[in-house]
Amino acid sequence: MTRLCHQQDLAEGQVRGFDPEGRGQDSLLLVRHQGRLHAWRNACPHVDGAPLAWRRDAYLSADGRHIVCYAHGARFDIATGRCISGAALGQALSPLRLRIQNNGEVHLAPPHPQETNP
Repeated sequence: MTRLCHQQDLAEGQVRGFDPEGRGQDSLLLVRHQGRLHAWRNACPHVDGAPLAWRRDAYLSADGRHIVCYAHGARFDIATGRCISGAALGQALSPLRLRIQNNGEVHLAPPHPQETNP
């Protein structure tokens, strides 16, 4: 498992990108919404994985209610990842599994076996 942060590092309504593979670009985002942490791939489903943010950690709409793809204007529900308006309507962000340790450390959990490609 890959350590991302401590759960106290993200306040309610805050989002942060991570580059766990060291590629120089955040491949996932972590957001605290209604007390829960949600992890999504930093990839718009509309255009072959285009990054969502227009600058580092700028993933949310101005009112903080939606994740936004700034390249296409698509808006996604924070809790479900489903697109609610814009070019990706009917599509969804790819969720990632998290594991929170007893000490509050947040780790990226491996995918379920059925989620991996054969």
